[in-house]
Amino acid sequence: MPRTVAVVGGGISGLAACYHLVRAPRPPKVVLLEASGRFGGWLQSSRTPEGAVFEHGPRGVRPAGAAGAETLHMVSELGLAGDVLAVPRDHPAARNRFLYLGGALHPLPSGLGGLLRAVPNVTPVPAVPRGLSPMSRLSLLSPMSLLSPMSLLSPGGCPCCPQCPCCPQGAVPAVPNVPAVPAVPNVPAVPRGLLRAVPPFSRALLWSGVRDLLTPAGTGPDESAHAFAQRRFGPEVAELAVDSLCRGVFAGDSRALSVRSCFPALFQAERRRGSVLLGLALPHGERGAGPEVALARRARAERWSQWSLRGGMESLAGALVAFVSPRGAELRCHAPLRHLCHRRGRWQLTLADHTITADHVISALPAAALARVLPAEAEPLARELRDIPAASVAVVSLQYEGAALPVTGFGHLVPSSEDPALLGIVYDSVAFPELDGTPGSTGSPSLRLTVMLGGAWFQQSFGDPAAAAPEPLLRRARAAVRDHLGLAGTPARAMVRVQQDCIPQYTLGHWERLERIQRFLKEQELPLSLIGASYCGVSVNDCIASAKAAVGRILGLPP
Repeated sequence: MPRTVAVVGGGISGLAACYHLVRAPRPPKVVLLEASGRFGGWLQSSRTPEGAVFEHGPRGVRPAGAAGAETLHMVSELGLAGDVLAVPRDHPAARNRFLYLGGALHPLPSGLGGLLRAVPNVTPVPAVPRGLSPMSRLSLLSPMSLLSPMSLLSPGGCPCCPQCPCCPQGAVPAVPNVPAVPAVPNVPAVPRGLLRAVPPFSRALLWSGVRDLLTPAGTGPDESAHAFAQRRFGPEVAELAVDSLCRGVFAGDSRALSVRSCFPALFQAERRRGSVLLGLALPHGERGAGPEVALARRARAERWSQWSLRGGMESLAGALVAFVSPRGAELRCHAPLRHLCHRRGRWQLTLADHTITADHVISALPAAALARVLPAEAEPLARELRDIPAASVAVVSLQYEGAALPVTGFGHLVPSSEDPALLGIVYDSVAFPELDGTPGSTGSPSLRLTVMLGGAWFQQSFGDPAAAAPEPLLRRARAAVRDHLGLAGTPARAMVRVQQDCIPQYTLGHWERLERIQRFLKEQELPLSLIGASYCGVSVNDCIASAKAAVGRILGLPP
């Protein structure tokens, strides 16, 4: 076991690595190096004097699956269980997601559901209720509910009719009312959009499901997310749903992103059963999540869709710092790594004014940042790391006093065919009204929104992210809120953050790149572990899981 472990990068991945290192039965000496003046990385929350909280990075975490349960275990051990704000699955923020297309908001059909729940890497498809026929099981799985709550858009559950209790009075229905279907014991109701066309789709989504069942499995080692969706479900699902999904989760272009690396559950489902729907519907011996802590049991019992924290997501980073510091971890801010060198079995880490040594290095840096500090003899590794691109996103936070949304839900996405510069808008106050703060000067409740701009289209839309001025971005965001949601007033508060290279892009062949990286580390016998969003998942759960797995391998702990 290494005597000293240096963790480079103080975001959620690096902090999680320190957490698992100091909890080991015989912990090594742990040194965490962070270049900036704060810990937390992309976990960035701002609190106003009135108590409103704005997220400039991740705004929620999914509780599902083994990785979700592990994160809740960490949250519980950090003493944050009482600060958790949960969104149940029957909440409008979990059920209602929209697309903006052709100048109008369209609720996502709930037909062909469950499929895109398999978004990035971490969350297994929920168990299908027992006692259902094969066709009833398949009715739970279809392309439109493939959209995850991690993205801006997810499966819609409410038809947004005037009588719907989740919609504001007078909301205009975007689709005709569908006659009620008599309930049949143990058989789910027919999902909206499954048997009849629902705008913006021109055909009933049943035909997309039939296409998937009849289409032969692909034989290539990888495929773009767009090509995969078009081959299996047809052009509309690819152009509207999957295009928007990739923009909401990765801020990326579905034509460039790898389905194998971005949506491995979908890729493996097709390879396993010859059909995505069958592969997700039929059991495949997935390993359970193991023993649950009380918070994870509560999340399952209350059917959480996602959760956040009362102090904002950045409070998770603060709690990790408070946990690891008194347990021997040495945390250093303003300590950018200049150079890495491996000599006589140990690492030398050159900082601005001195050098430290370590037996093992855990890099939680973005891939390109690690490439810049590697020694010349590691150029093959640096070359692979430089080939992992990242997208920049402008996060514009807006607060309106006394304003009301025309629809109620998590938010809406914008397909690239409609407006490549505008990724989507999150209705923050719907999911987490507890973070709205006290009413402003007018005494009216406030409405918090977040507009996401740029992504893979940042350069062509706004120029160099490093030089982007906040004023044009704010004007663009306010215009989107006015045109899409009818909110023409001046926001009481506005904040603009340009998050440069914040979301890694898993382009075609990403899996092969990771294999070459691991092969190089093994052949060179380098005591170097790579964790974080650049490699195997961009969500908070993914980053925490990658840190735990790396620490387990370093210390020889059971998985």
